[in-house]
Amino acid sequence: MPYYQTWEEFARAAEKLYLTAPMKVRVVLKYRHCDGNLRIKVTDDAVCLQYKTDQAQDVKKIEKLHGKLMRLMVFSCKYS
Repeated sequence: MPYYQTWEEFARAAEKLYLTAPMKVRVVLKYRHCDGNLRIKVTDDAVCLQYKTDQAQDVKKIEKLHGKLMRLMVFSCKYS
């Protein structure tokens, strides 16, 4: 499972994956203090998208995408 090199590609692919199968997608955030790496994985068991960073400025981007996906998930569960 390769990691995306750019944030923009990953964010577009993650949103697209969620919109195609909202009831199957999961999002996992993992922080490793010893490495200083933050990883985000979005998967529907058929497709697995991953992004890894050690840059502090990327944390805000990940937080924003994660919040957006969570809002979409709550909205889709509420009205399905």
